[in-house]
Amino acid sequence: MKQVFAILGVFFILSAFSLSSTPAVETTAGHTLPAVNVKTLEGKSVNIQSLVGKGKITVISFWATWCSPCKRELDAIAEIYPDWQDEFNVELLAVTIDDARGVAKVPAMVASKGWEYKILSDSKQDLQRALNFQTVPQTFLLNEAGEIIYTHSGYSPGDEFELEDEIKKVAGK
Repeated sequence: MKQVFAILGVFFILSAFSLSSTPAVETTAGHTLPAVNVKTLEGKSVNIQSLVGKGKITVISFWATWCSPCKRELDAIAEIYPDWQDEFNVELLAVTIDDARGVAKVPAMVASKGWEYKILSDSKQDLQRALNFQTVPQTFLLNEAGEIIYTHSGYSPGDEFELEDEIKKVAGK
C-alpha cells in the first residue's frame, strides 16, 4: 500500500511540475485587433481597427515617455522608417500608454525626436488590456488585411532589423 501512495505521490508531483512549467501565454498572432478606441494627440477618439488593413502593412509600437527602451526603439526605427515606407508600404502607429499627465508631454517629445509616426494615446490602457500584454515596449506587426502576424516584447539594439525581416516576409520580398 505504501508503494501505491509513493507512486501516486510521484505522479502528482510530476503532474504539478509539468503544469507549472507550461507557460500560460495567449498568442494574438493571426487575430485582428480588438475594436477599441484610442485618441489622437488632438483628442479625437478613433477606433484602432479603422487605422489598419486597407492594403497597408502596419506596425503598432506601444511606448511611454518614461520608458527608455521604448524611446530607443522608436529612435532606431526612425532611421530606417522612410525606407520601410518606400519599399514595403509600411505605416507605424506609435501608441503611448502614458496617463493623462504624461500624455501632455508627448507632443513636445515627438517634435524633439523628429518622429514621423502617427502618434496615438491609450491613456486608460483599454487597448493594452484587450491585447493582453503587460510591459512596454510591445510591438505588433499586422499584414495588409489587418491581421496580427508577429509580436515582440522589449527592445535590444538590432530588434528593428528582426522586425524588418518580418516585414519583408509579409511584403513577399
